[in-house]
Amino acid sequence: MRAWRAYVIASELLRQQLNRELQEKHGLALPDYEVLVRLSEREGWQMRMSQLAGQLASSKSRLSHQISRLEKAGFVRRLNCAEDARGVVAELTPKGMDMLRTAAPVHVQGVREHLVDLMSPAEQEVVAGLFERVIEHLDLT
Repeated sequence: MRAWRAYVIASELLRQQLNRELQEKHGLALPDYEVLVRLSEREGWQMRMSQLAGQLASSKSRLSHQISRLEKAGFVRRLNCAEDARGVVAELTPKGMDMLRTAAPVHVQGVREHLVDLMSPAEQEVVAGLFERVIEHLDLT
């Protein structure tokens, strides 16, 4: 119970802190930053919306609303899927990539300061291994 409660509280506090830092310095919410990161890692900065939702552990509906906000900001655009007329692709725009490049150092510094630097290398391995197993166990895609 101690481990569970510590995880629940610490993970929420960490997400709130990382979100606050991105919001204060760049006006960007952490979940939106995560969308930009996922798209930036893909060939052509594009990904099917359904796949993106899966990678973010988000519902398709929630992601659709999020993409709408990011479109209004000019950070992403939606395209029809070339392989499947019913599919929709999210694409990172150059403006979105500029925002990501600007915001990334703040996020990386926050992750290091509030998590990574608090662990030894051995602890980092244990935490990574544990959560990779949880992801594998719960991955429904």
